[in-house]
Amino acid sequence: MDSFLGRYRNLSVLLLLVVGQLLLLAYQVRSSQDVPLIRVWTVAAAAPLARGLEWARTAAAGFFSDYFVLRDVRAENERLKKEIGELRLRNHLLSAELASAERAKALEQYRARIPSKTLAVRVIGAGAGPDTKTVFVDRGSSDGVQRGMAAITPEGIVGKVVAAYPMASLVQLITARNAVASVVSQKSRVHGALEGTGASLCTVDHVENKDPLEPGEWFYTSGNDRVFPRGLPVGQVTLVREGRGGKEVLVEPSALKSRIEEMLIVLDGVHGLIPPPEQAPAEGVSLLPPPPPEGAEAEVPAAPASGGALTDADRLADRYRRLTEAQGVQLGVKGRIADFTRNPAPSTDAPARKAEPPKAGKTEPPRP
Repeated sequence: MDSFLGRYRNLSVLLLLVVGQLLLLAYQVRSSQDVPLIRVWTVAAAAPLARGLEWARTAAAGFFSDYFVLRDVRAENERLKKEIGELRLRNHLLSAELASAERAKALEQYRARIPSKTLAVRVIGAGAGPDTKTVFVDRGSSDGVQRGMAAITPEGIVGKVVAAYPMASLVQLITARNAVASVVSQKSRVHGALEGTGASLCTVDHVENKDPLEPGEWFYTSGNDRVFPRGLPVGQVTLVREGRGGKEVLVEPSALKSRIEEMLIVLDGVHGLIPPPEQAPAEGVSLLPPPPPEGAEAEVPAAPASGGALTDADRLADRYRRLTEAQGVQLGVKGRIADFTRNPAPSTDAPARKAEPPKAGKTEPPRP
């Protein structure tokens, strides 16, 4: 059999093909199909392969497309992250500049409001050592700064100059050890000596146990130390308790609650007034401001040309003006200091008092 197939292999294949074709033709004719059956079988056999190839092609195309898209998205993401970082840094710098400008504006307004001659300075560095409590400022002896001058801010006292160099000065903070300032309480007028402890709080010594003092009360400079002008805010009392040699009083300096970047150096100090304690009126009750002391009516200056009401600052400025004019001293000029304890001459700008009407009663008729 094998020899027969091997000898007549071609004929056998031809016979098989002819028989197969006849069978297919016979099947096609019998089924009345318009499409040849061989084509149907061929399509049915090739369709899964074509479907698999198409799926593989689509998957490969999608993979490479997503790869390049993700690659571009990653690059865009990195670029956006870098841009956001730059914008945040720029926003931080602009916020810092805006805050600095606002502080400088407030400092300039406070400088123009107080009678003392001051110099605006900026902190450029801290002193050596972690517990020195000193800072360097950008003005020195070439600008008129001298050792022993006071450093203040609108919030209160900062410290004093302990060293003046030609282009810079060293300011010792009031919280430093051995830093001292003469103070007086606002409400009860208790005098004491403010001393630094090296921490964030200061102590007030020389306060007797019988002296009335309560937490929350403000201390102001009294001017007795001849460094800080009288009337500058110091801070509020945080702790009061009786001790052996006197009361233990802790005060938190109001100017050092936050970081200081700008301050004023008092070149020529002028003593001010300690403001009276504020008294909040009860709800639904109207209270007038306290009356001026007796004999102070003649010292009240005339109302401003703008028609606004007089303030304590206006009265104080008018008092200093009349005192310096009477003594021949010019404010803001280094030299002789006026004696502000004297009573000034009556202001020529004060309105003349109206003639008092005659008192009611019997009046004598005019004599002929």
